[in-house]
Amino acid sequence: MKRDRTRTLIGVLVSGLMVAGCSDPAEPPSEEAIHIEELESGLKNLTLSANAAERLGIETADVADAGAQTVVPYAAVIYDAQGATWAYVAIEPLSFERESIVVESIRGDEALLADGPPAGTPVVIVGAAELYGAETGVGGGH
Repeated sequence: MKRDRTRTLIGVLVSGLMVAGCSDPAEPPSEEAIHIEELESGLKNLTLSANAAERLGIETADVADAGAQTVVPYAAVIYDAQGATWAYVAIEPLSFERESIVVESIRGDEALLADGPPAGTPVVIVGAAELYGAETGVGGGH
């Protein structure tokens, strides 16, 4: 009796595996969510599809001029594992590159820069951490 239940259980498991193996593989996405291009500097240009940018909720704000300094929302500041500071700048719509910045001080939700992109440059303020993860392969199976 116990042998019959074991055979039945094995039969059910094998049948389930066979049926699972017969299903169609998932359709590949119709467009690439992100295209990553290596730059001569060793950094990368990240170009998102419109759908990927929407899913990430990408938002930008322009670097502001504050006299001798420029200012970015603190949300634009990314710290790498070595403590260096970066911001993602929009090169063109849906295309972003990480740029080194030097934060002189933090004032509330603003970072005053001693060096970085010029005033008027759009920087990513929502989704920057996800772009960094995509670029460096941190998190998410890269």
